[in-house]
Amino acid sequence: MTTVPSEAGSARRRWILLLPLVIFIALAGLFLYRLGAGDPSALPSALIGQPAPATTLPGIAGLERDGKPVPGIDSADLKGAVTVFNVWASWCVPCRDEAPLLMRLAEDKRIRIVGLNYKDEPANAIKFLERYGNPYHATGADIRGRAGIEWGVYGVPETFVLARDGTIAYKLVGPITAKNLDTVLKPEIEKALAKGS
Repeated sequence: MTTVPSEAGSARRRWILLLPLVIFIALAGLFLYRLGAGDPSALPSALIGQPAPATTLPGIAGLERDGKPVPGIDSADLKGAVTVFNVWASWCVPCRDEAPLLMRLAEDKRIRIVGLNYKDEPANAIKFLERYGNPYHATGADIRGRAGIEWGVYGVPETFVLARDGTIAYKLVGPITAKNLDTVLKPEIEKALAKGS
């Protein structure tokens, strides 16, 4: 004797089969919504208003300017002037795009630009700077990435604005672009310059 499945049982089986698809579609919709929401460069930093992390790094081995080695990073050098602290690497594609903008920014003699070369090979870093220009007053070699962790780096590139007293005034996550240079970074630099004068 065969039994005919009831309509209620058949409907329940269909829902059980469709449930994973419904959950997947709901989660995919949520992820897409969150992905498009907000500015990814506006990630908060617990370091804003705090002293810059104590950072002492050697310079990039073999990097010279005018026949002299380009110095590494010393925490004492992060005080006394408004400093743009840029985290970069030769393997970072967006770093190539922001390089001309950093060179333009380096023309402003009121500020100092310091670089943190993140998890890079010295020879590759030197080739990068020879090709795209070297805007850095000093650049430290963070070969193992420990200094990047202390600075709370999410990824490369990132840029910090430091006040004259060495506190972190602003953090830009992601590359410097023509748009955010004029609308975000330069105004933050001006604020830091005005604060200390």
